[in-house]
Amino acid sequence: MLPVQKIKLTLAISCAILSCTQVQAQPLNSLSGQNQSPDPSRKSHGSLTFAAPPPPEDIGEPGQRSEAGSRGCFNLERQLPSNTQKQQLAALVPVYSDSALVLGTTISAAPTFWFYTSYVAPVPAKFVLRNKDGGLVYQTDVALPQTRGIISLSLPKTAPPLSVGRQYRWFLKIYCREQEPPAFVDGWIQINPLDPTLKEQLEKATPRDRVALYAVNGLWFDALTVAAQLRRRNPNNPSWAELLQVIGLNELAIEPIVECCSTTKANSPIKRRVPRTGDVDI
Repeated sequence: MLPVQKIKLTLAISCAILSCTQVQAQPLNSLSGQNQSPDPSRKSHGSLTFAAPPPPEDIGEPGQRSEAGSRGCFNLERQLPSNTQKQQLAALVPVYSDSALVLGTTISAAPTFWFYTSYVAPVPAKFVLRNKDGGLVYQTDVALPQTRGIISLSLPKTAPPLSVGRQYRWFLKIYCREQEPPAFVDGWIQINPLDPTLKEQLEKATPRDRVALYAVNGLWFDALTVAAQLRRRNPNNPSWAELLQVIGLNELAIEPIVECCSTTKANSPIKRRVPRTGDVDI
């Protein structure tokens, strides 16, 4: 099983030097863990520093970042190499150590979510987004790729925009076998306002510096999405690996980013199926 490097958070004000521009972060909680930086209020790898925001006090269920999938899907054993990690599904999101809270923040009203999956087509999957009270915001059936790797799911223009200051709970569910509960990961996303100073800095920054600006201001989803764009352009760009190593997902840093994911038709079997024992529509 992949080691889940948990995150211990302490209130701090972080700053970083990005090229010739000095970045003043907002008051944030920073990551600390194994191999601590000299400044315990920050967690860094390479030239990147990620500062996690304080967790909401009334967030509810903390979430689940990884799924081992002990039984697996019907064709999974034939597809996975013998030395593969036991994790078959993982969300690329930080975990808070004190509460096991799976939470990342963003300034985007239509963010992109990132996952690692060793489940592949034709295994059915579904992505679900709910508000803090449990109301359904968006859901879609997902056509997984033909190969294992890192996938992304972006909210389409047809989905309602997410509101600033709100928290939402997301799920990625994999329907491995009939009559069995799905494998799933879940967690939270919080929509933060864009600070005017940060906005000005982002407008002047290079893509590499935007990753660092997002990270030092605790905006995980934005930092990871820009880092993925850089990795696609140049596989040797270090931003992607540095971010994943900061949150303890070292083993996934080398996994390929695969093209995904198209949504399935409205008459998908997932939408018509009868709920199975233990399968709560979360």
